[in-house]
Amino acid sequence: EYGCLNLHASMLPRWRGAAPIQRAIMAGDKHTGLMVMQMDEGLDTGDVGLIDEIPISENMTAGELHDQMMIRGADLMGRALPALERDSLHFIPQATEGVTYAKKIDKAEARIDWSQSAQDIHNKVRGLSPFPGAWFETELNGKQTRVKVIKSSLDDRNGAAGTVLDDGLTIAAGEGAIALAHVQREGKSVMDAETFIRGTSSLKGKVLS
Repeated sequence: EYGCLNLHASMLPRWRGAAPIQRAIMAGDKHTGLMVMQMDEGLDTGDVGLIDEIPISENMTAGELHDQMMIRGADLMGRALPALERDSLHFIPQATEGVTYAKKIDKAEARIDWSQSAQDIHNKVRGLSPFPGAWFETELNGKQTRVKVIKSSLDDRNGAAGTVLDDGLTIAAGEGAIALAHVQREGKSVMDAETFIRGTSSLKGKVLS
């Protein structure tokens, strides 16, 4: 009778598609939102009925944004359905400008490129946390090991890209540096940088790949 509604996790028409939460953070967006929209034949192209705008803080991860959206989205849809039944939910067409697509995350793009700026790496870490996780490889205790970065922050130091600058897991990027706060070795649980360092020999001066 009323058609089908969809709750989409972006400020449409920006980030139509499969991974709007991750793509917004990876792109460094400062805000996003939730939209109750009518479903039509296009990919997230339907008219919009309700909007809830959400700021993205500097260190917010995709997991944290998802959980916030889960609560706020339930409330938004809970308000939309009775309004629809009362014929008081009014839909407007999406803007025709500013269309972007949030393609599905490819695991191959999760590898960290230390030649990128610290800001870009930080955004990738946040956007892919907790899954699939941005990662790098390094030799740990004689074995080449993949390490996921779950939480990070920006640092104003500089150095050759990929170089470990101290004993606290601060890594130089192409521009600036990034401090790794929480990491996960393959086959292990997530741990903070201090715990990670205690389980291996000093990495200071090492160049990560």
